[in-house]
Amino acid sequence: MRRIRFTRAGVAALLLIGSWTAAGTVPASAQGAPDSPAARSTDSAPASTALLDAMRRDFGLTRAEAEDRLAAERRATDLAPEARRTAGPAYGGAWFDAGSEKLTVAVTRDAGAGTVEALRSAGATVRTVEHSARRLDAAKARIDRLDAPSGVSSWSVDPAGNTVVVNVVEGERSDNDVRAFVDKAREAGPVTVRTVPAPAVTFAAGTVGGDPYYTGNVRCSIGFSVHGGFVTAGHCGGVGQQVRGWDGSYIGNFQGSSFPGNDYAWVNVGSGWWTVPVVLGWGTVPDQLVRGSAEAPVGASICRSGSTTRWHCGRVLAKNETVNYSQGAVHQMTKTSVCAQGGDSGGSFISGDQAQGVTSGGWGNCSSGGETWFQPVNEILNRYGLTLHTA
Repeated sequence: MRRIRFTRAGVAALLLIGSWTAAGTVPASAQGAPDSPAARSTDSAPASTALLDAMRRDFGLTRAEAEDRLAAERRATDLAPEARRTAGPAYGGAWFDAGSEKLTVAVTRDAGAGTVEALRSAGATVRTVEHSARRLDAAKARIDRLDAPSGVSSWSVDPAGNTVVVNVVEGERSDNDVRAFVDKAREAGPVTVRTVPAPAVTFAAGTVGGDPYYTGNVRCSIGFSVHGGFVTAGHCGGVGQQVRGWDGSYIGNFQGSSFPGNDYAWVNVGSGWWTVPVVLGWGTVPDQLVRGSAEAPVGASICRSGSTTRWHCGRVLAKNETVNYSQGAVHQMTKTSVCAQGGDSGGSFISGDQAQGVTSGGWGNCSSGGETWFQPVNEILNRYGLTLHTA
């Protein structure tokens, strides 16, 4: 681990990392959640270089071809609502065809010649199909009311196939529950069964030490995964408060929280999230596996991971220290020479592969240096009867 030399500030300004800025008066220095995508609309903006590069890489296109594709897709997007209105009850769905770079509109045989001509004049390719979109949507809605077994991955309307596709996990098609579901689905309307290699799973990340989470407009950091959740700082939220992950999705709620007096809490994990015995190295070092919680002695090297200043290291300076925050004293804290800033609260302190504690507060910053206290992790585990998730 690297050693860092700090310059002490002339005035030691105490702050709760995750509750104040360096000025000490603004609530939630834990950073606010990012702007919503809707607030950053770029409908009329030219394609970014990153997007064009991704299209070149993933689709095998030249830059000019990627730009042409995006322009064609915008035209199809603009045409789609009008095409639906023009087709009326005969509308069977629509999709963008990458080969022709046109919108293809499906219509039933009830569509008149005038309707077909109007669609073609607008720039669409027209295809005649048996089932209307209304019928397909109704069939899919009836399937939605069925209780699907785990061997069924998903289902949706496929306008190009003019059917409702039910995706079944490979190897599960002969399962009795799957067969019963498919039989009931076929009664709902036109259905095609396809196989997929694996069941559907969510892509929410595991709870990783140092990663951000949000309570309201406050950002803090995950400390360590425990069986059933993760531990963090108590000043980040009260019992019952809802917690969202880095991607904005719901993780769980504060199940226990204590501050002041102590500064610890734990959050349950569910809704597609899971616990991982890892602390983020943020590219500075490899991500660190957590193998236990043996307490490092004073003078030992120690590192911290947090969602604002990421990975920093220093030494253990003192133990069982009482820290007098403006909200009240917090006892049995460990002091370190590691810097931290707003939003790092709750994040992981680790020595080698041994969990040490969760970031509470300190003084200074990671530009000029400072000191930071953490609440020892073993105290948190004992208080709530939790078991550390280890590798």
